[in-house]
Amino acid sequence: MSSIKIPFLAAPAYSHTQAWVDALQKNLPDEQIVAFDSMNDEDKATCKVAIVANPDPAQLKQLPQLQWVHSVWAGVERLISDLADTELKIVRLIDQQLATTMAEAVLAWTLYLHRDMPAYARQQKQQLWQPREYLRPQQKTIGLLGLGALGEVAANSLLRAGFNVIGWSRNRKEFAGVECFAGTDELPVMLAKTDILVCLLPLTPDTKGLVNAQTLQALPQGASLINFARGAIINDHDLHIALDSGHIGHAVLDVFETEPLPTIAWHWQHPSVTVLPHCSAPTDRETASLIVANNIRRYRFTGELPVTVDRVKGY
Repeated sequence: MSSIKIPFLAAPAYSHTQAWVDALQKNLPDEQIVAFDSMNDEDKATCKVAIVANPDPAQLKQLPQLQWVHSVWAGVERLISDLADTELKIVRLIDQQLATTMAEAVLAWTLYLHRDMPAYARQQKQQLWQPREYLRPQQKTIGLLGLGALGEVAANSLLRAGFNVIGWSRNRKEFAGVECFAGTDELPVMLAKTDILVCLLPLTPDTKGLVNAQTLQALPQGASLINFARGAIINDHDLHIALDSGHIGHAVLDVFETEPLPTIAWHWQHPSVTVLPHCSAPTDRETASLIVANNIRRYRFTGELPVTVDRVKGY
């Protein structure tokens, strides 16, 4: 077993640190995986790699030899911001199970909107017995914002369910059965064809506020929105106006700029909003630990880092 300890660092209030340490240790029996708080000064002085879950950056600064960190989350915008004044390399989690879980959520909540579940919930409160007109999935177009690893799996899930699927990305992509759009000029073209817009984009300087008054207005009257990406991608004020006017029929929101969502936030009581507690695609500790372990084991054997985050692109 290596004498150099690998720490797991998380936010101070995080309650699953020991569970992560145990899972990682199981998959890395030749290493010593420890919680950061258990390290002494000698341990910290020799540490070159750390495994992190939105850690306190002040703790990372106590590791003078640290060269890279492996996040157990797919989204790393907070980590990029916290480590902006360092040269540390960042590796984000790329897990097929995460993509599968996200695709399941995309399909579930797309069906929720497709089958008019919010309308039926309102009718129940009114004690109104009234079947609504049924449309086949082939009559609905689902627009995906983001055609990366998550978007590709989600698109395939929607296609299998019979939906018409289109998608947009910054750079040109090609997927069988999906009409793909790319770049700023083609975004409004894609939006104009969309009945339900699903946001799966990473949060970057280019995507912050991408869904705004202009973007929302490009959607057809009564279109719906699902945000499983990051809260800051949507201009919250503009969305509120679009919902109040009825231009956006319903929004399923799993992510917000401030989390947990404050009790005074307008979203909680809005009749056209479904609030979710950032639950669409939680990291699977079992599969993620194995991926992190394999990356670290390969690094020990070859000295080569896994693919690292491009800080300019944000992923």
